[in-house]
Amino acid sequence: MIRRLLLSHLSLVLMVLAALAVPLGYLFQSSEQQQALRQLEREAEVLAAYIDAELDEADADGAEQIAHASAERWRGQVELFDDTGRSVFSTAAPAAGVSLMSAQVPVNPGKPSLGTVRVSVPSSTLLDQVQQFWALLAGASVVVLAVSVAVAYALAAWISKPVRLLEHATRQLADDTGPAVVPGAAGPPELRRLAATFNRTAARLHSVLEARGSFVEHASHQLKSPLAALRLRLENLEPDVAPAGAANLEAALGETERLDKLVNTLLDLTLIERREETPEPVDLAAEAVERAEIWQPLAAERGVTVLARTADPVWVSVVSGSVEQILDNLISNALNVAPPGSEITLTALATGDRIELHVVDAGPGLPPGQREQALEPFWRAPGAPKGGSGLGLALVRKLAEADGGTVRLDPATPTGIDAVVTLPPPP
Repeated sequence: MIRRLLLSHLSLVLMVLAALAVPLGYLFQSSEQQQALRQLEREAEVLAAYIDAELDEADADGAEQIAHASAERWRGQVELFDDTGRSVFSTAAPAAGVSLMSAQVPVNPGKPSLGTVRVSVPSSTLLDQVQQFWALLAGASVVVLAVSVAVAYALAAWISKPVRLLEHATRQLADDTGPAVVPGAAGPPELRRLAATFNRTAARLHSVLEARGSFVEHASHQLKSPLAALRLRLENLEPDVAPAGAANLEAALGETERLDKLVNTLLDLTLIERREETPEPVDLAAEAVERAEIWQPLAAERGVTVLARTADPVWVSVVSGSVEQILDNLISNALNVAPPGSEITLTALATGDRIELHVVDAGPGLPPGQREQALEPFWRAPGAPKGGSGLGLALVRKLAEADGGTVRLDPATPTGIDAVVTLPPPP
């Protein structure tokens, strides 16, 4: 921002200096040239008067001596022409390459027949004066430009300081890495008012998020005990329920189990936002093999095979327990859509400076527009089987982002979803 402010200010100053200095320089040059030419004309008129006096006395040699003396004094050339323009006499011309300025006047203004006198003198003195003025003008412009740079830099720093503080506080607010407070003591009044408004907004947002997190955490804890008691009572009712009501009892137990999973997932989401654990190295390949073995018996009941296609260890830097939760949620989602006789493959591989975990199923897949929506909380695909909460993939995304990773859903070949979790390697 400082660079852009400086460039814009300096561009304006340069345009103003050019608009003032260049015309002033040319005006001075033109004025000096006119003044020098008038002075030369006066000198030529005086010389012409002397030559006229000598010619009146028929003393051509005297006129020529005066001409030579004047040419020597001026280090130039004096020429006499008759009324037809023919040269009568001329002094020696200056050396070749010398710039000259000339003035031609009549010998006697009242007697045109006497001819004219032309005086040519070097213009070096005039050029030196003009160059000195241009140099002085350039020096003054440089001084003005340097002062403008200093003033512009101080002004830009004064303006940009609260903007940088606001940017830093906004980043802190977005990343939730600390208190987002912008000091409002510096900068223009408009930016100070903006900083004060941002501080109030950040404080209010922080309190709202704290209240939401506390509510979800307390509600989840408060609901767990009644749900456990309800499930226990429903299970105890099983011997006393008539065969006609067994289906309803089973449905009630299923809904209780789904509600318990929903409460646990909400609690996990809240705890992710508040955890402050230090990441540690975890072998992603070993975790994939272990979770595949744990899920295989349940998958076998549905005619599905869970395979971990990993060989060498693949290390990632994550918080303890994150990989297990990520794998469990992805495998659970894959099992809900995998057709009997299909496979769910788990693969861990290194790609450049990142590590990727792939969980691929052979289900119906999702259209491009729904693959990003599927990562949002409580979203469920149209026609999805009952029993899901819509929080599994949202939890995976939260866990991966908390560890500095990402999640995306790619199409699998020929059908299905390739859930790709990118995690950072150990430092």
